[in-house]
Amino acid sequence: MVLQLLLLKYVNQIKNDKADGELVEDNWDGIGEYKNELPIGWALLFIATIVWMLWYWFVGYPTNQFSQIGQWNQETLDHQAKFEEAHKNIDADGLKNMGESVFLVQCAPCHGVDGEGINGKAQDFTTRMSKAQVLDIIANGSTGLGYPMGDMPAGMASGEAADKIATWISKGSKGDAPAEFAACASCHGADAKGMGGMAPNLTTYTETLVTKVLTTGKKGSIGVMPSFSGRLTDTQIKGVAKYIESLGE
Repeated sequence: MVLQLLLLKYVNQIKNDKADGELVEDNWDGIGEYKNELPIGWALLFIATIVWMLWYWFVGYPTNQFSQIGQWNQETLDHQAKFEEAHKNIDADGLKNMGESVFLVQCAPCHGVDGEGINGKAQDFTTRMSKAQVLDIIANGSTGLGYPMGDMPAGMASGEAADKIATWISKGSKGDAPAEFAACASCHGADAKGMGGMAPNLTTYTETLVTKVLTTGKKGSIGVMPSFSGRLTDTQIKGVAKYIESLGE
């Protein structure tokens, strides 16, 4: 009862305070401030807000108490664990079918249901890389995929040399590599297949490449692909890789 009376008193004080008293010397376009003391009701309300903020931050929802968000996250993790267990021995055909289903839901909105990139709006999975994409990577480098050989620096080749390399790679790296490719072979191998996963395979899509792109995202000449880390299980990622591999067959 006493607390209610005090609250009523200070609320009325806040409501009935008048703007009068002595003005400070400084003003802005004729607008000045009074030298009045802060009303105790406002001061207590300000302090109460800070106390509530600290309580909410360290004690209140959802830091260490039940929350629907936390429950949802835990249920999702539990479902993913059951999913992985149920499909740990899935065969190649089942893995590819799973990958196609995931692709149509998660990837097709950007890459198209046929994986052809919707007229250049996203990566075309029916071919490894276009000449323009190779030239962009040669000029700007490639970072963030986490291969053992590390990021690719920019400017490994230029002019006619870059053009010959890009032409050969865009045509599927078939036939003898141009002499200029020697600068790339130290990481990608003379056959451009990435030396067993040490660097990206430039001839085809592989599970290693698809997994790294899905989990880290990628920035290229077309645009930025976001990371799918946490959205797909390991089995689903393998399935997507298997399906993408089939698109170039």
